[in-house]
Amino acid sequence: MPPPPLFDLSQIDFDKPLYDLDEIRKINPQRYEMEQLTAIVHVDTENHAIIGYKDVTDDEFWIRGHMPGYPLMPGVVLCECAAQLAGFYSRKYNLLEGDFLGFGGVEEVRFRWPVYPNSRLILMARLTELRGRRAEFQFQGYVKETMVFCGKMMGVPINRILIPAPSKPTDASPSTAVDGATDTSN
Repeated sequence: MPPPPLFDLSQIDFDKPLYDLDEIRKINPQRYEMEQLTAIVHVDTENHAIIGYKDVTDDEFWIRGHMPGYPLMPGVVLCECAAQLAGFYSRKYNLLEGDFLGFGGVEEVRFRWPVYPNSRLILMARLTELRGRRAEFQFQGYVKETMVFCGKMMGVPINRILIPAPSKPTDASPSTAVDGATDTSN
């Protein structure tokens, strides 16, 4: 049996987004085929909850291979959609520090109905716990009135790590051959 809906979707105006794709891009770092949100339509900062959607099109990167001749939105992509929604809320309202919000884990995920191209996937997430360096969310996805997936996820902050440029060999160090192998004949 599915859990009760996080929101009464009949009370939400999907024609007047609070944040469109351009506004989402100011918060979320994902680009190109990994952008999995179209709009945010409701934010409830008092209850730490958010509603958005993804318009699933015929141009999705997974169409050709999952499944050939019968495209089904992969479950991992559904979870990514929910994670981007929760990530938007976490970063917009400064729940956690860090450059990005990354997946820390998922639990109790259930896929209840397939999602096909040319569907609007409605996404809901609610913060259930904020502890130290992690935020936990309950999430649900709907197509029309049908719950298609649900579960719990954990988000953790990720900081960019600056990778130092490789150092140049010195006279005291072994020389490096053209193919990258170290010349130890000295």
